[in-house]
Amino acid sequence: MTRTIAVRTESWPLAKPFTISRGTKTAADVVVVEITDGNGTRGWAECVPYPRYDETIDGVVDDINQRVADVAAGIDNRQLRDAMPSGAARNALDCALWDLAAKQANQRVWELADLPTPVPTITAETISIGDPHDMGDAARELKDAPLIKVKLNRDMVVTRMAAVRDAAPSARLVIDPNESWNLDLLRDVARPLADLGVEMIEQPLPASDDHVLADYQCPVDLCADESCHTADKLPELKPRYQMINIKLDKTGGLTEAIDLAKAAEKLGFGIMVGCMVGTSLAMAPATLLSPYARFVDLDGPLLMKHDRENGLLFENGYVSPPTAELWG
Repeated sequence: MTRTIAVRTESWPLAKPFTISRGTKTAADVVVVEITDGNGTRGWAECVPYPRYDETIDGVVDDINQRVADVAAGIDNRQLRDAMPSGAARNALDCALWDLAAKQANQRVWELADLPTPVPTITAETISIGDPHDMGDAARELKDAPLIKVKLNRDMVVTRMAAVRDAAPSARLVIDPNESWNLDLLRDVARPLADLGVEMIEQPLPASDDHVLADYQCPVDLCADESCHTADKLPELKPRYQMINIKLDKTGGLTEAIDLAKAAEKLGFGIMVGCMVGTSLAMAPATLLSPYARFVDLDGPLLMKHDRENGLLFENGYVSPPTAELWG
């Protein structure tokens, strides 16, 4: 039965500017894919093109449109994974196919994929880069959150984190420099950060330079983000990192993300499930990976001025699995 694709772009304003080491954004610019079968059943999904990976909105839309004939001919998730490179375009198509299959079968995606039933899970809530006073104020607003993720650059690393810790003394802390450090800086700040209770440092060095981590014994667990996209890269990352961050826009969809999570577990990696800045539709498939995760970071919708209808439920630091009305 012939399937059709509709693709559109959307821009979702953020509640306030969000700053990381690469710059500041004020909106989430996303691509939405809808796949409809001959009976009018629709599956949909959202991806977030990311300039760090040389992706643009127009380029991702073009990549999706090049697969119209394949989708119409009945390509499945595994065939799609083999036919396209990992990235945002494949993510949107893969997750839309999962949603369509779930609706056609009147089952949830986790049942179709033989995954554990997801339950409400603690998610990180993120503080973006600012001066230490402002970051302390932001942490104070989140002081009852069970897990806080802090964006950092090269400047005032320990000072900023001390302000966050002082304002949120009971929260668990993880940090993300987004590739902005070098090994010397990491060596300088790792022990003070450990003393402040930081449990994980996400991608401190550029992916192109992280081979130097192989000889470094860090007092805080290191997590590969930009360095880790798909399962085939895990063996070379093993000497460098203790954890990996799985994001569906990197893996190119839930299909590869499931394989990555299972392979990472076998190799002894801890797992973080993360996200780009998008709506609940982008987060929904990733919640299915929460049973594998030590840390979940799916707070993108909390950064929005408003979210989609039937969005994920965020309550007391927990995120709930999606309702069928949203996805899956």
